[in-house]
Amino acid sequence: MQRLHLEDVVKIYADKTAVNRISLQVNEGEIYGLLGANGAGKTTTMRMVLGLIYPDEGNIRYNGKPYNNELRRIMGYLPEERGLYPKVKVSEQISYLAQLRGMSAKDADKSLRYWLDRFEVPEYYNKKIEELSKGNQQKMGFIAAVVHRPQILILDEAFSGLDPVNVELLKSTVKDLRDQGTSILFSTHRMEHVEELCKNITILHRSNTVLQGSLKDIKSRYPREEVALGTSGEVKGLESINGVTKVDRLEDGYLIRISNVDAAQDILNLAMSQSVIHRFEVKEPTLNQIFIKAVGESNE
Repeated sequence: MQRLHLEDVVKIYADKTAVNRISLQVNEGEIYGLLGANGAGKTTTMRMVLGLIYPDEGNIRYNGKPYNNELRRIMGYLPEERGLYPKVKVSEQISYLAQLRGMSAKDADKSLRYWLDRFEVPEYYNKKIEELSKGNQQKMGFIAAVVHRPQILILDEAFSGLDPVNVELLKSTVKDLRDQGTSILFSTHRMEHVEELCKNITILHRSNTVLQGSLKDIKSRYPREEVALGTSGEVKGLESINGVTKVDRLEDGYLIRISNVDAAQDILNLAMSQSVIHRFEVKEPTLNQIFIKAVGESNE
């Protein structure tokens, strides 16, 4: 089921086009990546999805319907700039926000206690936000975004500022929400998180869509330009192989840049003749490399 559908959406401020005809679809139980540098149009797009501002052209549909007041019950939002009141207790604040989203006080309290237990911090129930560490404040913001069990969830830099343990905890939670059918529009600068979580992406640059589609298909369009070679000893002559453009020596082998994939077989043959091989991989491009190329090419 298609939860969220943007079709040729445009937003213009005075003489500046902030978003220029973006189209995308987020299905039930999907995490969709919305990427771009600062000023690319991501935040404006998310604000239009949330109904905080309105498109000048195009359509946004939620479960096939246009924006309506009932959407507050089915949508959740974690903004990049966290906005919980520091001097108000967690229980009072998040329960109130859940009730604004249509939950009863009883159900809101039950859901809040569930999420506090899920994050292993039930003792925060009666604490003020200002009494918590920055990372735990962020977790409370996440709970505020999902406490009412939204169908559509907007996450803007959800993992920024978290330590590695809490990043993994939040990623696991986001995956669980996906598996339960939540549709998630996910924006971040951390490309490795997108590669792990998202099947489909849109990359924006200067208000325009420069790359869109499934991550698997996008990666298949870009050449493999690196070989990871793990060896037990030194391998001489790698630089002289036709198609090798750079060789970096690592602790356990080499990272080799190539201009064409045919060079990989020659690299392997040479390495096997001189050493024991414990790793050989013609690496697919990372999303970070693809992002840099896509944004760079759009400037040409």
